[in-house]
Amino acid sequence: MSPQLGAQPQSRVVVVGGGLAGITAALDLADAGHAVTLLEGRPRLGGATHSFRRAELGGIDVDNGQHVFLRCCTDYRGLLQRLGVEHLTTLQPRLDIPVVEPARGRTGRLTRSNLPAPLHLAPALLRYRMLSPAQRVSAARAALALGKVDPTDPAVDARSFGDWLTSRRQSPQAVAALWELVTVATLNARADRASLALAATVFQIGLLESPDNGDIGYAAVPLQRLHGDAATSALEAAGVAVYLRRRVTGIGLGGAGWVVGTDAGPVEADGVVLAVPSDSVADLAPAGALPDPEALRRLGSSPIVNVHVVYDRPVMDAPFVAGVGTPVQWAFDRTAASGLDPATGQYVAVSVSAADDWIGRPAAQVREAFEPALQQMFPRAREARVLSFLVTRERAATFRQAPGSAALRPGPATALPGLYLAGAWTATGWPATMEGAVRSGHAAARAHLAAQRRREPARVAS
Repeated sequence: MSPQLGAQPQSRVVVVGGGLAGITAALDLADAGHAVTLLEGRPRLGGATHSFRRAELGGIDVDNGQHVFLRCCTDYRGLLQRLGVEHLTTLQPRLDIPVVEPARGRTGRLTRSNLPAPLHLAPALLRYRMLSPAQRVSAARAALALGKVDPTDPAVDARSFGDWLTSRRQSPQAVAALWELVTVATLNARADRASLALAATVFQIGLLESPDNGDIGYAAVPLQRLHGDAATSALEAAGVAVYLRRRVTGIGLGGAGWVVGTDAGPVEADGVVLAVPSDSVADLAPAGALPDPEALRRLGSSPIVNVHVVYDRPVMDAPFVAGVGTPVQWAFDRTAASGLDPATGQYVAVSVSAADDWIGRPAAQVREAFEPALQQMFPRAREARVLSFLVTRERAATFRQAPGSAALRPGPATALPGLYLAGAWTATGWPATMEGAVRSGHAAARAHLAAQRRREPARVAS
């Protein structure tokens, strides 16, 4: 709800960054009656979740990455409701992941039953054909043990998930066919390079605590329509002044508060929310704001590669399929969402996380590997003609969610009053997901609102 007409704003806040974290913080602050200005250097809102049109794909809408969410992502789903676009997503009524192992000609499904958690996954695990019977039993025991791991323990964060799996007698086949099926996609890291604390968080919240937490949701429209365009309308309706293509050059304290330098001149504010990538915060934050600015650089980043293929006919039937023993980690049917007429073909998008081995390869090499891999995964693709093939890269898709990363993730408040941080890389308790980004925006807004309340003069009772 916007402040009443003519009401005096409680403070002036500048939000730097128009991704999900910045959008969330700006809406929260505006709804609380503050005068908010949002500055975004790009020509659109949405940050790391956006879409574009490419002529080589026939002019269809292409998402920069295949972002999914779970039923347990309550804050992200709340943002969709605030933007009025939740109906433009699809959420499974029941967890169901088709899995294909092309090299061995095996298919399987990971589904949930009506049993209480954590037994709701037991039937699917005990029938999971990618593992031997002994491996299935061992995996079930490891899952129960993972539910008892404390993700808040620094020693747990300092340990790799791969090391923990080895200690639980998980074979390389089990790691690849089961555990990494989840963690590579959610943590953008292989098990031996992922924090045990973050892996435990993913499995505990997403799969072990409640039967329906892991149900998968995804956008039924281009991400730009779902996030950026909807946010532009919601922010303007809330009274937020949104400036696109506005590059921030510096942040400092002035005589009356904060001064945000931009390529169009300075903007004064009582508070500033930096909702930008961690390395940008290290560059922009003034001296004294962070105890160790270099810690943000040590967070590093991890890449994701996306492969977009348009066929002249349908080659896959399911909305998405996970792959084992193939470079095709996850494949999505984005035909309807992209605007492609199903009568003219099918658009398949492949998401490759932890893509260090692929990020620097030329598109021709990627095509040489993925086109036959897709044919092996989807036999009908062998008879289909590829109408277009595109590779997109996110070189810094997420922070590197490695062992010890928790100690490098700051909270929303800095050492300088009135300066706050937001982003999926902050200390949200979640991995680098859309849910984590939204939670960080809420946290930054709460920190500013709490600080404003502390500054309010005491009211004398009449």
